[in-house]
Amino acid sequence: MKHETSRDRGCESQTPSPMLRVPRERPMSEAASVSIRTTRARPLADEWALVLAAEGLHPRVVRVPGGFALEVAGDEVDRAFAALAAYAHENPAAPAPRTPEPPIDLTAGLVIFCVLLVFFAITGPRDYRVAWFARGSADTERILDGEAWRTVTALTLHADTGHAVGNALAGTLFVGAVCSSLGFGLGSALVLASGAAGNGANALLRGPGYHSVGASTAIFGAVGILGALGVRRHRLRGVSGRRAFAPAAAGLALLAMLGTGDRADLSGHLLGLLAGILLGAAVAPLTRALPGAFGQALLAAAALAVLLACWTAALA
Repeated sequence: MKHETSRDRGCESQTPSPMLRVPRERPMSEAASVSIRTTRARPLADEWALVLAAEGLHPRVVRVPGGFALEVAGDEVDRAFAALAAYAHENPAAPAPRTPEPPIDLTAGLVIFCVLLVFFAITGPRDYRVAWFARGSADTERILDGEAWRTVTALTLHADTGHAVGNALAGTLFVGAVCSSLGFGLGSALVLASGAAGNGANALLRGPGYHSVGASTAIFGAVGILGALGVRRHRLRGVSGRRAFAPAAAGLALLAMLGTGDRADLSGHLLGLLAGILLGAAVAPLTRALPGAFGQALLAAAALAVLLACWTAALA
């Protein structure tokens, strides 16, 4: 039996860490090595090393925190960068597949459509002698005096049949699209919040003496949320500059086309849109980790609870 000597053990302990096996004409000392690229994927690091080895260089792949590093000798750095650049030019990476836009959540849209029309059938057209409108409209003076529930209740009231049907149809489209991207619970909660924020900001802007009703402030909030989510998707796809903000600009275009009629509450629509953009921008980074079914149900229940609580306070 061959006896292991201290000399043998010393040589064994100095065996370098695992690396890509490539022909080497001379050793590369730790002091002279330079890390030129890192990646989490070992196969990609090995591919880079093979490219450099084919050029007669002496690369190695070493494990580093978070992945693998490609190292070369200090006097080979320039040649290594040139070789990798030429290889990348000759072998461009395939573009990432585009994620298709989610289809509109027809279930959520149908719920919004039915809720608005059924509630209009209960309250009837605008009449401030009726308790629904006397206690639930967005009366800016009363809102500023502390009746904050009006910012929510006003979203469920409509001036006439055309107003109600138009908002029900628009809600089916835009709120349904928000719920498709964020889930019914989170989507409906954010739309409600944007509408209430828009009404509250409108009261501060206009001051006492102004009344408004209608879900359109919340619907433009939904448009703003969609715009913010669209900007996020553009950035993830590599779209930069002004083109990245095209979805938000589209929201402003919709406001110009649909929210500026003779009887339209332009300031309320604009503020609802801006509130939606801000809320959408806040949740856009979280779209890859949305709440599950239970969380969505809780958020939907919370939105409904807020609506019922506001009407309870209004009619108390």
